[in-house]
Amino acid sequence: MTPKTLWVLTEERPKKDVLHYILEKFLSEKCFTATIETLRIIPILDESNFFTSTYKVAGVVSPQVENIFLKIVSGNSSFVDYLIFFQDAIPNSLDRPLYAIEETKTDDSESRNTGVYQRATKFVYLDLFYPGTEKTMLYNLQVSQKTEATKTNIFGTRCFRTLGVELAGKTSNESSISPWKSIEELIDYKSKMRRPPKGNVPILIQQVDDDLITVSGKLIKNKGLSHDPNIGAISLISATLRKLGWEERIKITNHGLNKRIVKGSNKFVQIANHLNIELDGIPVPEAINPAQYWRYENTGEKIGTIFIHLTVEEFSNGRTVYENHAGCERGYFKTADDKPLAVKKKLKNAKIAIPDLIIRDTTRLEIINIEGERSVNVLEGIEQLDTFKNIELAYVGKYYPTYKILRTVVLYGGTDETIKNSDVSISLNENGKIVLGTKVPTIFKDAINNLISYWQTS
Repeated sequence: MTPKTLWVLTEERPKKDVLHYILEKFLSEKCFTATIETLRIIPILDESNFFTSTYKVAGVVSPQVENIFLKIVSGNSSFVDYLIFFQDAIPNSLDRPLYAIEETKTDDSESRNTGVYQRATKFVYLDLFYPGTEKTMLYNLQVSQKTEATKTNIFGTRCFRTLGVELAGKTSNESSISPWKSIEELIDYKSKMRRPPKGNVPILIQQVDDDLITVSGKLIKNKGLSHDPNIGAISLISATLRKLGWEERIKITNHGLNKRIVKGSNKFVQIANHLNIELDGIPVPEAINPAQYWRYENTGEKIGTIFIHLTVEEFSNGRTVYENHAGCERGYFKTADDKPLAVKKKLKNAKIAIPDLIIRDTTRLEIINIEGERSVNVLEGIEQLDTFKNIELAYVGKYYPTYKILRTVVLYGGTDETIKNSDVSISLNENGKIVLGTKVPTIFKDAINNLISYWQTS
């Protein structure tokens, strides 16, 4: 019997434009009849008005898809942003996903390495668990894209294309999207790219003889195997060489590592084992792979902040000004006219501490700065509230000068059914009970009451 439930699992705060892309792709490839209306992401409550840790995606009408459910998960290492399953049973880590989708809002205009290389590790790592799963890099750009792609972007993109990764959401000329035709073409193109500043280790590919290709690149950072852009670049290059048919040795040179810091649990060591990569001068230890690629998130504070984020946006006129949910991609600060701004790290040499979430109540002219925290760390969360002065000076006060600024903590976890501290506005306990504090912002209270009414009348 054909399943009728589509599952979306994500580490991120789910975005409607990304869901729209996923749904259009899925429905088109399945040749399903469907109408996509205005999408809504609705927290599912049970009969006791407890949150069930599942969201319903509403707005799709199709005889072949009865339900679309979304759940928050966490990867054990180098997890893509979205896994998509089409099955009626709730997915487990042994089930094979239909799609793996990585979303990025970064391109050449902000960072050459982050836009391509730092994401590459995720696709290569995925093949350790789900070989052959359809992969997509979705560019969900929020700032203007460069007219001309950099050589770094073209090189990395052509590697992605060679590995069968679909690219979506950005424009590219033909040279940047065609796969490599041969190992020789890949090596020749890389050799002609601009070198880094003197003193940096360039990433160079050389075919030394008939049974050895070397790839140079620094992998050490902060005294560990943790240079993420280069880990991504070298993983991507090595996987591409294998895809192009190279079955002989691949050795990484000028990496800066020593035997003591190269551990089997490191994601690069796991990839090196998978692709049979050598490290010059030191042995590659046997990989210690996680038993599972992902797990359902049931401890992190982002469960609470994502819940209030989606509830406010769906059931009130509130809008998100900024988001940095724990473990999620850092967002842009949105001005009153919805212009996205990258938040600087410092204000006059003083660090700008960022909230997990900033919400705008346009009716009451209030900006609410929110710190998310686990219930066991409530005091640490309250202490963080005093660190928001610089972002309020540099951004909130500048772009919302007529708004009153509130600060509050949103908790997740534990079993408490009351809130003892007035700095805490909402607690979502581990059983799903939604507890409101004595000083909960009115927009939070209204949104939750509207959510409850929605399920009581559905």
